[in-house]
Amino acid sequence: SQRVVPGLWDSSPRPRMARTLLPILACTSLAGRRAPRLRRAATLVATGCAASAATAQPATGGALVRGDDSLMAPKAHGTTSTPVQERLRWDVDRATADRICSYNRHYAEYAGYYKRTTFIAAFSAAEGETTFYDSVSGKPLFVAPRGRTHDAFLAESSAHGWPSFRDEECVWDNLRILDDGEAVSVDGTHLGHNLPDSKGNRYCINLVSVAGTPVDEAAAGVTRSEL
Repeated sequence: SQRVVPGLWDSSPRPRMARTLLPILACTSLAGRRAPRLRRAATLVATGCAASAATAQPATGGALVRGDDSLMAPKAHGTTSTPVQERLRWDVDRATADRICSYNRHYAEYAGYYKRTTFIAAFSAAEGETTFYDSVSGKPLFVAPRGRTHDAFLAESSAHGWPSFRDEECVWDNLRILDDGEAVSVDGTHLGHNLPDSKGNRYCINLVSVAGTPVDEAAAGVTRSEL
């Protein structure tokens, strides 16, 4: 049975979906703007925009890639080597993100949490696909919508309560699925769970786990120190 945890944790007993994570990241172009670097950095963080639309998206799709439990072995900061990044996208709560990403294997942000952030507005306003980055490492984990529309992605996520991704939206270079269905990053970040349905694999992900800033911020003219 699932224990009750106050705050942004899901406090109601649920089947395995309640132990899933949410991811999402919007990437749009700020072309034509010549704001000072500090103001631009703040804008990127506040809106969830990471890089220019000209930046190539990571490769996705293919067969599910398995990982073993050693990925989640204890490290310097729970199951990860470092805490979550200082500035996360979409106004997600950093303390909650750190608990779910690095000190958790079974809990999730509460159902519908992503609707109370700026994610939907940023995702809907983005032209084309959005890349979702690991909140700890900054590595890309998902690209959506891919193979469907923005509306289809949002409708499926709303139906289940968490952002929901499909195989063709997964960046398997940085993502693994454990034998029990837990979705994790190659750096030990807890993301959510794979909950297959009649359409195939569905990766139910916590937004706080995929609200990171990309590792290579040079394309956006932003450095970690400026954020």
